[in-house]
Amino acid sequence: MEEQIDVNELGENIVKTLKTIFDPEIPVDIYELGLIYDVFVNENYDVKILMTLTSPNCPVAETLPMEVKEKVSSINMVKDVEIELTFDPPWEKDMMSEEAKLELGML
Repeated sequence: MEEQIDVNELGENIVKTLKTIFDPEIPVDIYELGLIYDVFVNENYDVKILMTLTSPNCPVAETLPMEVKEKVSSINMVKDVEIELTFDPPWEKDMMSEEAKLELGML
């Protein structure tokens, strides 16, 4: 019998995983920074993550999406992970969570 998992539960696991990935220039995880625009999970447990970077010239433009893909792919039940990078809308400081702003002394 195949293990059944709630798509919402899987979504929460994905968010927990995203919160372990940090922007190397800012001591805040990419989720709290607002770099993750959307996470889609279909019934086949394929995941698509729509994300951005703090800037198109971000030094981790190559490695950060790869790290996201690798870490999310390692979650039990996740079959496939697709990362889509977008700069529309461009990231801005207002997209950070209150927690991130507090962490960076912006509140």
